[in-house]
Amino acid sequence: MTVETQTRSVSADEIPSIDPQTGLTTTEVDQRHRDGRSNTAPPGTSRTYSRIFLDNLITPIHLILLTIASILVVLGFFGDALVTAGLVVANVSVGVFQEARAKRKLDRVALLLRPEARVVRDGNEQVIAPHEVVQDDVLLAESGDQFLVDGMVIHGGPASVDESLLTGESDLLAKRPGDEVFSGSFCMTGAVRYQATRVGHESVANEMTAGARSYRNIRTPLQREVALIIQVMLVMAIALAVQIALQYRSGDLDLPFGDSVRAAAVIFGLVPQGLVFMVTVTYAMAAVRLAGKGLLIQRMNAVESTSHVDVLCVDKTGTLTTNRLDLETVVPIEDDDSDLRTGLGQLVSSVSTSNRTTEALADAFPADARELTAEVPFSSDWKWSGGTFPEGGSIIFGAPEAFRNHVQMPDHIAERADEMIGEGLRVLIICQSPDSLTYGAEDSDDSPELPDTIEIMGLVALRDELRPDAQETIAHFREAGIEPKVISGDHPGTVSVLARQAGLASDNSAVSGYDLDRMDDNELEEVAVNTSVFGRITPKQKERLVEALNRRGHYVAMIGDGVNDVLALKKSHVAMAMRSGSQVTRGVADLVLMDDSFSSLPRAFQEGQRILRGMEAIIRLFLSRGFYMGLIIIGVSLLGYPFPSTPKLDTLLAMLTIGAPILALAFWATPGETPKRILRSASHFVVPAAVLTAILGIGVYVTTIEMTGDMFLAREALVTTSILCGIVLVAYVHPPHRWFAIVEQTTGDWKPAGVAALMTVGYVLILAIPPLRNFYELQILRPEAYLAIAVAVVAWSFLLRFTWQLHLVARLAAFWRRRFPRALPESLR
Repeated sequence: MTVETQTRSVSADEIPSIDPQTGLTTTEVDQRHRDGRSNTAPPGTSRTYSRIFLDNLITPIHLILLTIASILVVLGFFGDALVTAGLVVANVSVGVFQEARAKRKLDRVALLLRPEARVVRDGNEQVIAPHEVVQDDVLLAESGDQFLVDGMVIHGGPASVDESLLTGESDLLAKRPGDEVFSGSFCMTGAVRYQATRVGHESVANEMTAGARSYRNIRTPLQREVALIIQVMLVMAIALAVQIALQYRSGDLDLPFGDSVRAAAVIFGLVPQGLVFMVTVTYAMAAVRLAGKGLLIQRMNAVESTSHVDVLCVDKTGTLTTNRLDLETVVPIEDDDSDLRTGLGQLVSSVSTSNRTTEALADAFPADARELTAEVPFSSDWKWSGGTFPEGGSIIFGAPEAFRNHVQMPDHIAERADEMIGEGLRVLIICQSPDSLTYGAEDSDDSPELPDTIEIMGLVALRDELRPDAQETIAHFREAGIEPKVISGDHPGTVSVLARQAGLASDNSAVSGYDLDRMDDNELEEVAVNTSVFGRITPKQKERLVEALNRRGHYVAMIGDGVNDVLALKKSHVAMAMRSGSQVTRGVADLVLMDDSFSSLPRAFQEGQRILRGMEAIIRLFLSRGFYMGLIIIGVSLLGYPFPSTPKLDTLLAMLTIGAPILALAFWATPGETPKRILRSASHFVVPAAVLTAILGIGVYVTTIEMTGDMFLAREALVTTSILCGIVLVAYVHPPHRWFAIVEQTTGDWKPAGVAALMTVGYVLILAIPPLRNFYELQILRPEAYLAIAVAVVAWSFLLRFTWQLHLVARLAAFWRRRFPRALPESLR
């Protein structure tokens, strides 16, 4: 990881005069608030309610339907106008309700993750909300903290700062007093105090993101497939409308202008605009469900993406373990360990930035804090930390490997270190040096080096407790087809022991970061795929491992909590962070574990599977209905018979066979194996269902007209047939019994089929209530006609089963791919 020196420095004379130890007074803060010099431009976290409403309302198909409804009103077809506009109202109402509900829930949860500002006022450190920061406030930033406003470093450093979110460059920049820092960047190592120079709308981040901070609807693979479906159906609707218009103009179709407009309403009603909203509704439902289980979705596509995950990379600390370190033992180089305890205690009590290791050591070796003349903060790159005291001499500690070229451990100390590593303990080597550390001086290199003279004082071992639910969670991952991998900065031996205890690895094989450095990309890919435990891994090596898994075609999720995980998180398909993790880690995450436990992740993966399986069933119903009605319209038109439907009948059919059933399918969808391409999977169901239903519908419609000469009776017969077929299709897409499990596996869940059956009861009630029957322009058929339709639907159901069992669509697609490999669209290959 390269660290470049910041070039935008100012002279010492320009360093602000605010005392970094005392900061502003309360009076000065109040005056700046009155002057309007406060950070009053907090970023919006989600869409407004008006934006949600407009996004749901203004779509091309909605505008077409509303235009048609307006024309119907002018022509006096008020009932048809009502049901045509009702399609739009229903879609908008459901979409707005679910999204608004999700917004309220997620906004409340997101408040828990809002970054806090640490400022110095009246000589005391305070924690305040970001919008309470004023110009010239003195703020503190440590490893993992976000810079909340633009400012200038006035104390501390050097600190390594990540400005990649602003510049796109991944190299870290060293910041010392006099250097500028910018809102939106993160402190990766070190600690500084900086004075706020630009706040609110004047800050760099606010200027850069003023037009892009609001909600961004990043289209997911599912959304792209749905968009393709709607485009195809819209083209089909336009073609049908053109055909009807040409026949009307040529006189081949005896259809008055008013009826032509009604026909257009039916045709454009076939476009499954509800699919877009079902995707939104399903995402919103999943986000709310996961929020109730301790998971905050920060990007909606993460919900869907979790269903594709097949590799999960985790750190040891805080994921497999409880994130609490306890002192296990001290092994001094001599019998007396008092110098080790005193020196180490004073160092960890005096450092400017702490971590879990220093906090555990401070609890074990309490001592008064002292001023340090030089300090090297811990980094995963160099794996050691230290400080120099005023009287001279330095205390240094870190991973034994970091000192292997500088000190020679006695045999008995080395053996004891190996024993403790074999017990799963975190082993630290404690050293002293008469030399001063030079990191942080203006003429020093930005990558610190150990002093030339180092004397070992002893070893300290810390115990990291395994989470009680780690084994069970790992087992759940493997049952779901997800391979967990531990990538840790700890010693490979320590990580391997804990991994075995968690049921992750059955042997002692663990790969060290030192081994990875000697591998080329091909060797690294083999090791990344075939190894489950990695130790002594640097942040850059974590990134390489994730990239290697990506190149091998794996869909990678990564859990992190510290700045050393950021590079790998950015390269993963699904980035996850612990709530207690650093601000930078939470900032790049797609999903935040609010309870700091990865045991809730199996639910997230199941939720992703639930989404795709529910949408797969919904898409099948939408496409089947749209295509068979389109084929019926084409067939009837070519045969020269009257137009087979009206806006009222079409709305009734959509409500009973699509509306309620798809909500049931979305709500009661079950997790399970999901296809990579939903559209391709759906085609094997849709094509036979649409063709056979269209043949049956045309047959029933034409036969009724020929036998009775009554167009209204024929439409009634067609509606009855379509409703019965639609209800049967619900049972096929979500099989409650093995008899229906031809395309899908048996779910044993009768609820969606029960909802569909209730729609039949609703249809009977509409027929039985004269006002409703008259509104929908329905007729009562003779009993034998209903019996004949029922028999025909049963026969259709058996024929449909037989057709699916022949796998005709799959055979045709395979033949087509062999003959014309590039003729099919990517989503159908």
